Amino acid sequence: MDLGPLRDSRDFRLLFGSGVITMFGTFLTLVAVPLQMKELTDSYMAVGLVSVAEFVPMVVCGLWGGAIADALDRRKIIISTEAGLCVTVLALMVNATLPTPQIWVLYVVGALSAGLGSLQRPSLESLMPRVVRHDQLTAAAALTSFRWNLGAIVAPGLSGLIVIWSGFATAYGINVATFLISLILLWLVKAPPQAEDAPPASIRALVEGVRYAVSRPDLMGTYLVDITAMVFAFSTALYPFLADELGVPAAQGLFFSASAVGSLVASVTSGWTNHVHRHGLGVIAAAVVWGAAVALAAVMPTVWGIFACLALAGAADMISGVFRSTIWNQTIPDEFRGRLAGIELLSYTSGPMLGNARASLMGQLGGTRFSLGAGGLLCVGAVMAMAGLLPRFRNYDARTDEHAIRERARREALAEN
Repeated sequence: MDLGPLRDSRDFRLLFGSGVITMFGTFLTLVAVPLQMKELTDSYMAVGLVSVAEFVPMVVCGLWGGAIADALDRRKIIISTEAGLCVTVLALMVNATLPTPQIWVLYVVGALSAGLGSLQRPSLESLMPRVVRHDQLTAAAALTSFRWNLGAIVAPGLSGLIVIWSGFATAYGINVATFLISLILLWLVKAPPQAEDAPPASIRALVEGVRYAVSRPDLMGTYLVDITAMVFAFSTALYPFLADELGVPAAQGLFFSASAVGSLVASVTSGWTNHVHRHGLGVIAAAVVWGAAVALAAVMPTVWGIFACLALAGAADMISGVFRSTIWNQTIPDEFRGRLAGIELLSYTSGPMLGNARASLMGQLGGTRFSLGAGGLLCVGAVMAMAGLLPRFRNYDARTDEHAIRERARREALAEN
């Protein structure tokens, strides 16, 4: 694994450390809120509505977060939203200490938290090219993925134990502490502010960002291929049914963790990605492997065979994410980076939601194995079709692409000054 960004960039180390700490605390809340809602209501519908309450703020604030990331000081946006997230968890902690915790607080705070997180994400994403050298952006993306996947494996289990052993108020209190530590690290970041002539945040600015994205087939390829792969092959809604069919209900936990395990393995062996320059072709190949692995899982007769296939799918998804992130960070001008990060947020959050809806419908019509296998094969076919329809994306080469060359020259000029 290439650790160059951690060695060479103080600001990246601070952002990385903040992300590690915040992620653990966030998982505490992600586990605690549905558990507390279940304890208070004993209703599947009530628990499910927490996600529904979060969806609209996530979409609206994700787009607006991109606009303000290009208009205002990204560092200040990150610090302000981090402080807001800390306050939301503090409200959950206070609510949990009441003799009768209020259900509406979980919904309102869940919506606020989703909105603040979506406001923050574009600024975080667009800050990366400012704190990492141009030639280290692929390594930085791999390190960020490693951080996330390690947390996704370890943090939920620890969070569940803390909630069971110490209660909801303690879990929320620990999360407040993690946010406070994270705020200190973020305060120490010294990334340069936006240019004085940056356009103000507005609907017009959002439209300009969308027009810029549409004008670049290579960028559109990163969004369309990822959404296509997720819609046809993302199938976590099928895992409980698949485990029941195998007669091992407890295996659904393995299935849910398989993707993160595969992604983690791919992250720690990701040094080779620095030598790849055809990133569009890399995204296409990874998406094909993702779909093929999901299709193969449909015919596996054992729990561990399915686990291996899902882990392979997770590894492919991680590689796809690294190459997509590299294209974004190496080619998008700084004045558009925030707005495009908002579009990216929508692309990789909407795909899994639509994918689970597709998986559930096909499972209802033809069964679990049919939905899993057909979805994987449809993914392979659709991605290959996208590759044929998007030659600019397929042939993208970081060594010769005009946008990559321009951004590399701009960053070198800034470094010299």
